[in-house]
Amino acid sequence: MVLTLNVAVLLAIIIFLRVRRTVQARSRADTWLTVAIVTVFGLLIAPTDFGQGILNAVGQVAQGITDAGSP
Repeated sequence: MVLTLNVAVLLAIIIFLRVRRTVQARSRADTWLTVAIVTVFGLLIAPTDFGQGILNAVGQVAQGITDAGSP
């Protein structure tokens, strides 16, 4: 039996656990670590079908907001 673990799934779990922590004073290093993890996660899911679906959904929302704001 071979067990494989997708790195994007592992990073998603780490992000969830870091964001879920109780609110307290965080150091700059802690904040930058979270930013780095989220950036790597974004780069990992971007070329996937799921990432492209999110990109399309966000694009449609942005286009709808733009259309609603123009006369």
